[in-house]
Amino acid sequence: MTVQEEAGPGDGEALEVWIDQDLCTGDGICVQYAPEVFELDIDGLAYVKSADDELLQQPGATTPVPLPLLRDVADSAKECPGDCIHVRRVADRVEVYGPEAS
Repeated sequence: MTVQEEAGPGDGEALEVWIDQDLCTGDGICVQYAPEVFELDIDGLAYVKSADDELLQQPGATTPVPLPLLRDVADSAKECPGDCIHVRRVADRVEVYGPEAS
């Protein structure tokens, strides 16, 4: 079983997501999949949002992945043309979706 299969919807593990803006293409696919989690800023790049809808612009800023949105966030990471979306387990910081996932 791969790491991606282990961290599927409904497993109850706390996950967080962050975006590497240096690789972001500004395509906006992430916003289409999960507008509750991602937003394009005026600079044309995508950022994660806090649970209270605040844009988190600090480099490496993370936000929790709400379990009901896990599939949408995972699909965003898989479809991102810049390979800049990283979803990892909070407990051990192992990437489960994104360019560094095993």
